[in-house]
Amino acid sequence: MAEIQLSTPQKRKLRSNSTPSPMQSSCAKWKSPRRCVKDCPKSHVKMQGNFGDKTINTTKSPVKKRLSESFLQKPMWNPRDVEQLNAVKEALHVSTPPATPTVVCREVKYNRILDFCKQSVEQDKAGSLYICGCPGTGKSLSIEKVKEVLVDWANESALQAPDLLSLSCTSLSKTSDIFGKILDKIQPRRKANGSMSPLQYLQKMSSQKQQSTGRKMMLIIVDEMDYLITKDRTVLHDLFMLTTFPFSRFILIGIANAIDLADRFLPKLQSLNYNPFHVERNIISDTWCCTFLGKPAVITYRAYSKDQIISILQQRLEAFPYTVFQPQALELCARKVASTSGDMRKALSVCRSAIEMLEGEIRDSIYSLQLPSLKMGLSDQQRGGACDKSPIQESGVVRVDHVAIALSKAYRSPVVDTIQSLPQHQQIILCSALKLFRGKKKDATIGELNISYVDVCKSTLIPPVGIMELSNMCRVLGDQGILKVGQAREDKLRRVTLKIDEAVITFALQGIRLFRNYLQQL
Repeated sequence: MAEIQLSTPQKRKLRSNSTPSPMQSSCAKWKSPRRCVKDCPKSHVKMQGNFGDKTINTTKSPVKKRLSESFLQKPMWNPRDVEQLNAVKEALHVSTPPATPTVVCREVKYNRILDFCKQSVEQDKAGSLYICGCPGTGKSLSIEKVKEVLVDWANESALQAPDLLSLSCTSLSKTSDIFGKILDKIQPRRKANGSMSPLQYLQKMSSQKQQSTGRKMMLIIVDEMDYLITKDRTVLHDLFMLTTFPFSRFILIGIANAIDLADRFLPKLQSLNYNPFHVERNIISDTWCCTFLGKPAVITYRAYSKDQIISILQQRLEAFPYTVFQPQALELCARKVASTSGDMRKALSVCRSAIEMLEGEIRDSIYSLQLPSLKMGLSDQQRGGACDKSPIQESGVVRVDHVAIALSKAYRSPVVDTIQSLPQHQQIILCSALKLFRGKKKDATIGELNISYVDVCKSTLIPPVGIMELSNMCRVLGDQGILKVGQAREDKLRRVTLKIDEAVITFALQGIRLFRNYLQQL
């Protein structure tokens, strides 16, 4: 009996008998840890029980905290003020450079490019760099900042600033014209020599010491470099080879969206003993050093994340002494853009469009207030007083609904409408194709698509159709320009490819509840 009493757990003391803790005194009605967390947002609640010890950190993330603090500290702006409206629109324009000395959220990559150029100028050595990444990720902006800083640094360091040449390959009528553009920058008044092409002339200049003596270094920035890819890739190789000649004075920076461009031309460059600069970090001096290796230096720009987009938008708006956007509105814009493309240009365009929504709302409100006063015969002063008391004036901040409409317009297209209006099984086929083509695979047979289709049907608890009906639906999608269906003796051997971008299909299907959770798992 005594043993039984010892093993029996003691009863918990009532809270009324215990001394109240500081948390209990600050939270009047302490019902549960979640309730107390809600009442005391800065507290850390430690839960004990069958689940073990668990610390709940309820502090907001730094980005969200800055958003809410700026919203509370600054007064609301007046969107009816034309000067304020134009200033905000200009700050959010894609062509407006940021006021910061570096590129926000791209500081590491910016410093790598700048140190690469500095070392090339200091050592009087040619070199090359390849910058790749998705559109709107800060590649061109980083280069523009580097060009500005490099010239000032060279003048302050008593070094000879390099000549700058920026080229866009989309403006070339022929890919080989790029060598003529470079030669025209070096010798603007050069007479045409029929016996020697511009490339041969540049190769000769870079091979002879007397030709390069006294000539300044030249920073050549080639944008949209993937346009130089020809069948034999000769132009692209010859361009990079210009930096390998013994007396070359060229610093080449190539920019393109294709991440695997270097891998495609790398084998031939290595066979030609191509030895460009490779950028490495010196941990002791905390600088980026250029060393000679057998592969090109590649800097990859990843798509912007949600927090990075919010930080960049905040940086553009922090100079204004008033609040323009609700924090939730900026977060919605950043979350949507980050989940689709991570393109900062798209985020800026959506924000400007949301401001125009608010502008149109104010215009409609003023007109609706002025219309009755005109019928009643009120004076201009009385009409102005009525407009000043309008509800839009009191809450003239860009709200979540404005951004939602702007996002809908930005991502809305006839293709999206077509996909969202398709029959359910045709939508499942597209969802199956997304699952099948998520890797490097870009086409599949109808038989392989059918396996993926059956898996999606099982996960969504929808009975699948037979392979013959599936083949017919693929043919219908092909007639609408969504799929491309090849020819074969048997239907299940016919190859299927997507004719539209996967991101468009993902965006269209995310608006349908049936596929939303499934797409998040892919």
